[in-house]
Amino acid sequence: MPLKAEILGRAGPWQLAAGGRPLRYWPLACLVTLSGPSPSTAAGAPLGGALEPKELLDRFLAGSNRQRQREWPQLQQLGPKLFDPLWQLLSSQERQASNGAIGLLLQWLAQDPQQLQLLESRWPGGWLPNPGPGIPAYGELQKALLLGQFEEADRLTSAFLRQLAGTAAEQRGYVYFSEVTAIPRLDLSHLDDLWWFYSGGRYGFRVQRRLLEQCGGRWEELWGRLGWKAAGIWTRYPRSFNWSLEAPEGHLPLVNQLRGVRLLDALLKHPAIDRPTADR
Repeated sequence: MPLKAEILGRAGPWQLAAGGRPLRYWPLACLVTLSGPSPSTAAGAPLGGALEPKELLDRFLAGSNRQRQREWPQLQQLGPKLFDPLWQLLSSQERQASNGAIGLLLQWLAQDPQQLQLLESRWPGGWLPNPGPGIPAYGELQKALLLGQFEEADRLTSAFLRQLAGTAAEQRGYVYFSEVTAIPRLDLSHLDDLWWFYSGGRYGFRVQRRLLEQCGGRWEELWGRLGWKAAGIWTRYPRSFNWSLEAPEGHLPLVNQLRGVRLLDALLKHPAIDRPTADR
């Protein structure tokens, strides 16, 4: 495995929520790759003015990636005033991993203890439901991602992949590339959805696949793009990895590379990952 590398995340600016609890501003970098509808909004219209919190939230979700990036810090300054319109939004949304902005808003909401309790009461297994009969919602992984606990989420993902690959993989403690084809499509697709959704579109196997294509299939170039290798040296696990949203795009989840590229190659070629986003 790339002895798993880390560019330590920087603490962002803070704001005070109800009761004086600090809410961290999510970094702007996490909004650059959000997908979803992006009709243009009124050019040059100020974020504040006479607009109500719900109107500001609607404009944020309808905006382009660049507009969202610009408006996100100001939107967060609304603090508790944003809670009610955000709950109205969540109650009216289809629970699908189609817009990473919703995942980021859920993470922001979960920073407040009372709001987190409400989220867990309303959707005990996580906001994203299980993708089909007999398929778990992977609630433990969802919670780790919701809370921004990316190192724990990476550990859980590795454990789930071993379970899905079969008893032999669990017993030896890692997955052979030849076992990847046995991983059910719906499960792997859902794991990927969780990473993509709760990272605002920055993380997940689909992102790593896209970056590999942009690198022309050159793995050594990919390692640098992912932040897994620098100057020919694998970055060290776990302290050298960036367990935050400020890591390079595609940085997570991690895949063991000590036995070569075949495991990651098999994952990125799995039918759950090697397909257009619209078919997910």
